[in-house]
Amino acid sequence: MKKIIFVLLCSPILCVAQNRYFEISKNSDIYNAVLRELEINYVDSLPNEKMTETAINNMLKLLDPYTIFIPKSDKTTLTMMTTGMYGGIGAIIMQKGENIVVAEPHEGMPAQRNDIKAGDIILQINGEKMKGKSVSEVSNKLRGIPGTEIHLKLKRPGEKQTIDKKFIREAIKIEPIDYYGTLADSIGYISFREFTAKSSNSFKETLLDLTQNHHINKLIIDLRDNGGGLVDEAIAIASLFVPKRSTIVTMKGKIQNENKVYKTLSEPLFPDMPLVILVNDESASASEILAGALQDMDRAVIIGERTFGKGLVQNVRMLPHETYLKVTTAKYYIPSGRCVQAINYTGDRKRIPDSLTTEFKTLHGRIVRDGGGISPDIAQTTDEKINISYYLFAKNIFFDYATDYTQKHATIATPDTFKLSDEEYSQFVDYVIGKNFTYQLESNKYLQELVKMIKMEGYETIADSTLKVLTKQLTPDIKKDLQLFKKDILFMLETEIVKRYYFQKGEIEYRLRTDKWVKEAVKTIKNQDKMAAILCP
Repeated sequence: MKKIIFVLLCSPILCVAQNRYFEISKNSDIYNAVLRELEINYVDSLPNEKMTETAINNMLKLLDPYTIFIPKSDKTTLTMMTTGMYGGIGAIIMQKGENIVVAEPHEGMPAQRNDIKAGDIILQINGEKMKGKSVSEVSNKLRGIPGTEIHLKLKRPGEKQTIDKKFIREAIKIEPIDYYGTLADSIGYISFREFTAKSSNSFKETLLDLTQNHHINKLIIDLRDNGGGLVDEAIAIASLFVPKRSTIVTMKGKIQNENKVYKTLSEPLFPDMPLVILVNDESASASEILAGALQDMDRAVIIGERTFGKGLVQNVRMLPHETYLKVTTAKYYIPSGRCVQAINYTGDRKRIPDSLTTEFKTLHGRIVRDGGGISPDIAQTTDEKINISYYLFAKNIFFDYATDYTQKHATIATPDTFKLSDEEYSQFVDYVIGKNFTYQLESNKYLQELVKMIKMEGYETIADSTLKVLTKQLTPDIKKDLQLFKKDILFMLETEIVKRYYFQKGEIEYRLRTDKWVKEAVKTIKNQDKMAAILCP
């Protein structure tokens, strides 16, 4: 009987898949073998959970910065990322020496309603001492299941006795809208913080309130420092302004299921409302989808800085033992066809030269480019400088003075009018001097490094006189600098004080008084000819 031999021809695709799965199986076997050998032979007991978490985290570092492992202990973080909600007291805390201090109670939340104030030192939580613990450790103690009781022992500056507070943790929902109101000539303003679940509903309700009760007919949307969130929420907000079935974003991934086209599903409520969107280099992800799509459709003028450049899409996958993987599954492309993702994933924020980017066109033929972020139609720059005000902030001088100020002043003027008098500023100057505040200029630090290098090269005798003059000029004069940079100092000091009485909304309202970017947005949106020239060249 003849023996029949069948030869199985392996297709290139099948071979590649088999090789890939073999590599995965091989490396998994090696990892498990290492763990077994360590468990059997290593001299001490092993921190297995920590070792595994460290191994996974280091593995993921080779990919992009958004693919992360979420252990069971960080499940609260996952909830916050997707919903903006967590169980706790509703306050921001910070480190001051060995102590953890309340930095900002959120208005209307348990901490604020129970008279916990900025500056309060957290001594104990449920009887456990907090001195020497980190912010993350204390934060984990403050958080808990909504409805559970928490007992805080606090030390308030200026008061001899400690303060005991017992109250109930609540589900803390960070509102997506920081502040909204009207500016000049029927112009609405919405400061939008994050794209969490149902945030588009909040945006819609806010805009309806502005149009119906405040009679606005133009809108400025502030997406500065908005790191993004849920794509569906960005689509829902875009649908308020553009025609039904407009393509807002297309996602393309390795798996067919990840390839999706997102279109608006409803008729726009405000199809003709003039729009300006403010962005900066921290506006990312869903912020870039909204701003980029409205730019590509020539529906809004973008003002500010080039945005972050995050064009990667993440999904959360459940893993064994209540752990999760937030994994990048696709890239997104806005209506012109461009992807806003920066070419590198390292997070070094280097911009790609235009010569390496590709041209795309908006609905009306304007040229836009890919290669990292959304470039604004009207560019703005920040005026921040590292002068004495920076060091006063870094050393908590503003924070401590505001704590002292609130103990002496029961009320202050509203954020739109509050101003420290010259006499009050003189009191602040005396306060700083009395604290023996000192600082070293960054330029002086570089000068000292230069001095070392000059000595190493043997040129100290030649450069000695020049270096002495420079050293003297770069040595801060505290009293002089407190007057020279009075404007910057007053802005930061008044901001901190306003926040104590009017919380986060009051801070934004105060900042709007001098916000150059907002002033540019108002100037632009008032000028119909300028808007038309930008959007319909």
